[in-house]
Amino acid sequence: MAMSTMIKTIETYNPEETRALGERIGREAGPGQVYTLIGDLGVGKTVFTQGVAVGLCIPGPVNSPTFTILQVYEEGRLPFYHFDVYRIADVEEMEEIGCEDCFYGQGVCLIEWADRIRDILPERYTEIVIEKDLQRGPDYRRITVTQEGRL
Repeated sequence: MAMSTMIKTIETYNPEETRALGERIGREAGPGQVYTLIGDLGVGKTVFTQGVAVGLCIPGPVNSPTFTILQVYEEGRLPFYHFDVYRIADVEEMEEIGCEDCFYGQGVCLIEWADRIRDILPERYTEIVIEKDLQRGPDYRRITVTQEGRL
């Protein structure tokens, strides 16, 4: 089977639209789906992730697990494993917290700052890159979704 790559770029103009895109992705997510989330500080990764959680029917607040690396939510439609690997010094730290169980389990993984652990990511994942363009306005975001699939 050959691999194909689908790239889609979405523009949002306020945090509500960014959250709504995340919500749509959460609604469409299936068991074992891994999303990587890449973007600078303050670009809206947490807003996007909160939308994904809503789409997965996760009750209550979802915040970035910056200091804990992994936050697990099991109350939704599927288990949700939210990683923030900003503070990871070595990929071995990821292995110590059992990342493979999350990557290859029946839940949905979302990994903020995933470019820092590229070497241990599963073979198949959906990459989401969020970028600002201040010339287009302070709340403008260009969100590029790259998904690999089998033909």
